[in-house]
Amino acid sequence: MKDVSEYEKDLASIRSMMDRSAKFISLSGLSGILAGVYALGGATAAYFLIQYPRSPFSYRTQTISEPVTLIQLILIACVVLGASVSTGLWLTQRKTLKENTKLWTPASKLLMQKIAIPLATGGLFVLIMLYTGHFGLAAPACLIFYGLALIHGSSNTLDEIRYLGFSEIILGLICSLYPGYGLVFWAVGFGVLHIIYGAILYNKYDS
Repeated sequence: MKDVSEYEKDLASIRSMMDRSAKFISLSGLSGILAGVYALGGATAAYFLIQYPRSPFSYRTQTISEPVTLIQLILIACVVLGASVSTGLWLTQRKTLKENTKLWTPASKLLMQKIAIPLATGGLFVLIMLYTGHFGLAAPACLIFYGLALIHGSSNTLDEIRYLGFSEIILGLICSLYPGYGLVFWAVGFGVLHIIYGAILYNKYDS
């Protein structure tokens, strides 16, 4: 007959299997770090495009009205997004192979569905803001909708993602009060915060 400790181990094992079936917990912390590095690189490129030689921490009062500049900024954002997504998929796939699990599971598909709606809505909203000339709202909108997407999908992945989402929303709301520092807030939200949370995930789950 099993003793109490054996029953506790069995319950822990069952709970672990249930968590894995309901949550996608194979996210790579290293992918978060690299996404932050890519974002900082993109912010640097944007700085030289729209603000150099003024300090990156100076308050920007000029609006970006040139179509060519807007297209270049959108291309920079697309390159950062593409590099982050491709690296994230590659590293997460490598982690799932190491753990003898699968990348595309019901939990991971549900996670993608949950974050897709806020991200798509936010992307369209930002494009509308740029089209109508509300350039100061682009950076805070990116941060806020991204944070909403993370919170919405956090129930199907690691709990730390929820706190990253709240951090992005708070940063986006502050950015909306100081739109002239949009590039700085964008770099902190998508660069620094990703590196910090990626390092936390890497130390907790990958190392």
